[in-house]
Amino acid sequence: MANLGIQSPTRQQPALHLPSSSSSVASGTGSGYEDDDAPLPFPAALPRSDFLAPNFHPANYLSALPHRHQTLDDLKAELRDRSAAISAELLELVNGNYTAFLSLGNELRGGDERVENVRVAMLGFRRAVEEIKGKVRTRGEEVQGLSGELREVRRGIEVGRKMLELDERVSSLEERLALASLPGKRKTGDGGEEEEDDDDWDADDSEESDEEEDDDVGGLVGSSPAKLAGFAQDFCIVEALADAVGRDAQFVVKAEARMVRCRNTILLDLGTAMKEARKAGKKGQARTVKYLGLYGLLDAQAEAIRTLKSS
Repeated sequence: MANLGIQSPTRQQPALHLPSSSSSVASGTGSGYEDDDAPLPFPAALPRSDFLAPNFHPANYLSALPHRHQTLDDLKAELRDRSAAISAELLELVNGNYTAFLSLGNELRGGDERVENVRVAMLGFRRAVEEIKGKVRTRGEEVQGLSGELREVRRGIEVGRKMLELDERVSSLEERLALASLPGKRKTGDGGEEEEDDDDWDADDSEESDEEEDDDVGGLVGSSPAKLAGFAQDFCIVEALADAVGRDAQFVVKAEARMVRCRNTILLDLGTAMKEARKAGKKGQARTVKYLGLYGLLDAQAEAIRTLKSS
């Protein structure tokens, strides 16, 4: 055993042997040591689980058995027996599943064609998906374009409505200013009673009746502050509509001359009423203050100063 590189247990390791008939200790002598020729303890079989480890390596496994008391020949014989047992198990497994192995070969025959068919089908499916994505993308762009056009149409409709309102208000203001120059002009109805020439005067007359009565008592015949305030407010609304439509719009540019005439007419009536109120002295002070406020509403402070100086 010395030539095989395996050392026999020494007398300092008495706990590594099993009792046998040849290694019995004499009771009369009282000796506790083994003979040099005593046989080694029979080692346990190598566990099969050690060979099934994922990181199994033969050299490392053998080097991890330094304390296994077994000769090299015995170890080789055990490994041969283990290999033969595994081969027998494998042969038995193959014999038991021989028919299944044959059918597996038949099933695998033509597998390349099936895989190719699946690959072609997948390529076709991918191409169809890309086509659908392209169509969806195109439709999305079309929808965005149509949405933009719809917004532009709505904006145009809104601008058109404001233009119509601007024209109506300018026409109404022109008509009211023309009627204001003829305060006594009325027409006769079917019942012989006098009616207003314009229905829009009804609301203004009802609101201004109290102030006009007070002014008539004072002898002032000029336009009342309430009536001129109505003109000024209507003109401010016209200005706001023109700004909303856009001063550079062709419609607003054409209506600008009419708006200027309306403003000048209001300022003319306002100047005449201001001079009359100034001449009335203390009786016209309240009117004068109101007229000055209307100048500020029309953003015509320079005209107010000029009127005050001239009166």
